[in-house]
Amino acid sequence: MDICQIHENASKCSVNTMECFMVLSTQAQKISIATLCGLFGTLCVFENSLVLYLIFSSPGTRRKPSYLFISSLALADILASIIFVCSFVNFHVFNETNFSKEMFLLQLGGVNTSFSASLSSLLLTALDRYISISRPSEYKLLMTRKRAWIALGLLWVTCATIASLPLVGWNCCALNSTCSELFPFVDDNYLSSWICFIIVLLGCIIYAYAHVLWRAHQHVAYMEKHQAQAGKQNTRMRMDVMLAKTLVMVLTVLVLCWSPVLVLMIYSIFARLSNHLRKVFAFCSTLCLLNSMVNPIIYALRSKELYSSLRMVFSRFRRQQKASEESPEAESTHKSSIIETVCEDMRIT
Repeated sequence: MDICQIHENASKCSVNTMECFMVLSTQAQKISIATLCGLFGTLCVFENSLVLYLIFSSPGTRRKPSYLFISSLALADILASIIFVCSFVNFHVFNETNFSKEMFLLQLGGVNTSFSASLSSLLLTALDRYISISRPSEYKLLMTRKRAWIALGLLWVTCATIASLPLVGWNCCALNSTCSELFPFVDDNYLSSWICFIIVLLGCIIYAYAHVLWRAHQHVAYMEKHQAQAGKQNTRMRMDVMLAKTLVMVLTVLVLCWSPVLVLMIYSIFARLSNHLRKVFAFCSTLCLLNSMVNPIIYALRSKELYSSLRMVFSRFRRQQKASEESPEAESTHKSSIIETVCEDMRIT
């Protein structure tokens, strides 16, 4: 906090004040952050890109609203990992300050948009499971592809609008208000409002999943009583229960990864953070990348449709690899036979 004390009498909106937020003081800390961001970010982009490919390469999955919401989650995680890693490493590791206040708020808005869209996509997925289990007979009428696309459009527009508010004027520089101790130029009131928005989303997701789990428990009890009745209804119930458990696992990982960051954000509003806590916040921020990296792994392990599509992709890749290995041998055999024929013709002549 020494640098901040140096700039205490300077303008809080000066670009030099961003040095106050560069809390990684040793080379070991910078290497650790760069390694975590590079590892989590690379795996996150690869895994979520694979999920998008598996969803849209299969006509069966890309038509279902459930997988449209999952694809929105994967897209948000890809954008979050790219924008977060580039801006976070550039700021904390390379200590780059050669950009304006507007450029910093634009990068921060991109991070907030993608992470908020990721969480909101989980909310839509939870609502989709809520409707599927609570009103199964009306599910196809209520959850259509058109309504799913409209919901996704509203989701992304809302998240982008909320995230862009500091850029368009809700910042401590324009309002001459109290600045956040965690983010340069960010107004404390805006940070409080964003935290409330995230908590409301989490509350709605938890409520939806509580109902999903309750109905899933009822379905399990029903299937145990009616084991003799086999058919599409029981198959549908098993699919709903399976997907509900999968999404609960996603939510559990989400809460565990986001709780440390949210707790420190809330604490920063009511108390002054020490330099040690600010370093802890920097390292805890990488847990958000870990959440984005774990989500597609859960899909691959729990979703039978995506898992079967993944197996088909691997089997197709193995067949192509075998074909490429066999083709040079066949070509060399063909060439040798041609050479032998030419030699025999030359002897005859």
